[in-house]
Amino acid sequence: MGLIKVLTGSAFSYIGDMWEDYICCDSLDNDTLIQKGHAKKSGGAGINKDDNVITQFSKIAVNAGQMLIIVENGKIVDYTAEQGGYEYNFDTEPSAFCGSFGDGLKVSLQQMGERFAHGGVAGKDQRAYFVNTKEILENRFGFGKVPYRDSEFDMTIGLQGYGFYTFNIVDPIVFYTNISGNVTEKYTKSTLEAQIRSELQDAMLPALGEIAKKGIKYDELPSNTEEIIEVLKEKTKTKWREKRGIEIASLTLSSIVPDDDSVEKIRELQESRAYSSNKAMLGARVGAAQANAMESAAENPSGAVNGFMGMNMAQMAGGVNVSDLMRDAEKDEKKFQEEETWVCECGMTNTMRFCPNCGKPKPAKRICPKCEFVFPDELKGMKFCPNCGNNMEEG
Repeated sequence: MGLIKVLTGSAFSYIGDMWEDYICCDSLDNDTLIQKGHAKKSGGAGINKDDNVITQFSKIAVNAGQMLIIVENGKIVDYTAEQGGYEYNFDTEPSAFCGSFGDGLKVSLQQMGERFAHGGVAGKDQRAYFVNTKEILENRFGFGKVPYRDSEFDMTIGLQGYGFYTFNIVDPIVFYTNISGNVTEKYTKSTLEAQIRSELQDAMLPALGEIAKKGIKYDELPSNTEEIIEVLKEKTKTKWREKRGIEIASLTLSSIVPDDDSVEKIRELQESRAYSSNKAMLGARVGAAQANAMESAAENPSGAVNGFMGMNMAQMAGGVNVSDLMRDAEKDEKKFQEEETWVCECGMTNTMRFCPNCGKPKPAKRICPKCEFVFPDELKGMKFCPNCGNNMEEG
């Protein structure tokens, strides 16, 4: 028993005019994964015919984005993944048109313990099922407090986010055998959605762990979804592809942010970095803290004198003096300006990239390749490095 392709290409578009009645499935929406085929009369009207019996030379139409599975007594006996018009013949061997799926479908059928049969008598229960092979869209998912080792902050933060994913039925044989089976009318994604969403959320934990090892910052994750998808495919391979015949196709992260505890840790770290590199900012911060302490001391119920004494003792113990910090910051700024100052050939002293007097650009720094000594302006023309003796003309 097998399918014989009789209509392809442009001829298939006239199937309603050429066939009086045939089995088909006009369309499969985004929520329908498998739909049972029904007999249809030319012009679109249904006919009074048992849908569970496929007779000799029954005609079947397969549209784009569909795969036809012929089931007899609950066992798959033939299939086609190619668009076209077919006749079912009891006297031929199964056709098994694999289309873009390749010979993997035949392997799946063998692994399921099924065997093709031919030359026999039709069984009592025969059905035509149409599998949706299009990308299944608009599936929501979310995750919360997934630990992520961020390379920018060199610490583990908790991430939470949400987005959308899509998936495909990549092995209809496995999907029918293990998931849908002989459904009365159709199998919708809502039956499966909660389970695969939960499994996807579980897979995000090891997937983000793998991505973190590559040094990707947490705020760069939305632009690296392709890498996340590849890891998720590997993490869900056993449960999704091998056992259900489905696979994730795309992923969109609409939002991914640190949790509240991580936000506070990041804020403290950034603040610490800013103060350690900028003495003026640190001085201003300490000055503001001391001003607040003075206000609190003045309101001390035990007496302002005791309050100020405690504040002075804390300041002496901390060893931080606002005046010293601001003075150091001023020295650092002056040193920076001196380092950035250069004298143009026209004799004008500049701090900008171009001389405002003659328009010549600031000359590039001359650095010894051997010891990395930076030549001052007055020594730039020297042939040898005054620090290590390296011949600058030879490199």
